[in-house]
Amino acid sequence: MKTHIFTLTLSFILCLTARAELKWEQTSIELHPTRTDKQAIGHFKYQNTGKAPVHFKSVHASCGCTAAQSQKDQVAPGEKGEITATFNIGDRTGTQVKTVTVETDEAANQKTVLTLRTIIPSELEISPTFVFWKKDDKPDPKTINVRAGKDFTVKNIKVTSSSPDFQTKVDKTGEGQFKIEVKPSDTSALKASTMTIQSENSPKTFYATARITTAPTAPFAPMQNPSIQKAPGAPGSGTPPARPPAPSSQTH
Repeated sequence: MKTHIFTLTLSFILCLTARAELKWEQTSIELHPTRTDKQAIGHFKYQNTGKAPVHFKSVHASCGCTAAQSQKDQVAPGEKGEITATFNIGDRTGTQVKTVTVETDEAANQKTVLTLRTIIPSELEISPTFVFWKKDDKPDPKTINVRAGKDFTVKNIKVTSSSPDFQTKVDKTGEGQFKIEVKPSDTSALKASTMTIQSENSPKTFYATARITTAPTAPFAPMQNPSIQKAPGAPGSGTPPARPPAPSSQTH
């Protein structure tokens, strides 16, 4: 009996010492592609620090714009390798976060999620991207400011409104800086327009929205001083009047 227990214990210890284990240098990478880059590529490096081989079951990316692949299907003990994640930039700008899920036959950690964070420089910075008028307001023009992004040279921009009910006018206010005036023909009816904004000789498009909206159904309540509280039951307190206390059964 003692021999049987010793054999089981030894087998358990051998299994623990022989387990496979991938150690990742990092599971999150941030990339900063240049304005001319078509792709952003991240290299997630690993090493098998265990005593048994590691087999990859699957490697898949979170979306079709990202491809992920492993150098090998099996990693021997002590061997190193990497998962390559390739993000196709296309016309995307700003911060893009994509993930790659790696599944292996490791006993302790069979699934690892790798994160690829890509900061894509934006050719144009637009503020605000939404302007609006309330129904029956005076149709005064409103301004959208546009400026060239860092390391970009923009001499002119083109603005197109999707609706003839909104007119746009572009003025240059500085080097790489522009002002778009948006003016509705009237505000008597609900309507909207999407402004397509492009820099000269660039295929990338940016958007802003103009809209005629309904007036709020109820005015906003004025902010009250938090140190002033209404007594329970008072108008506007939101609580019913307090009931009188029940007669005490205790005697003094």
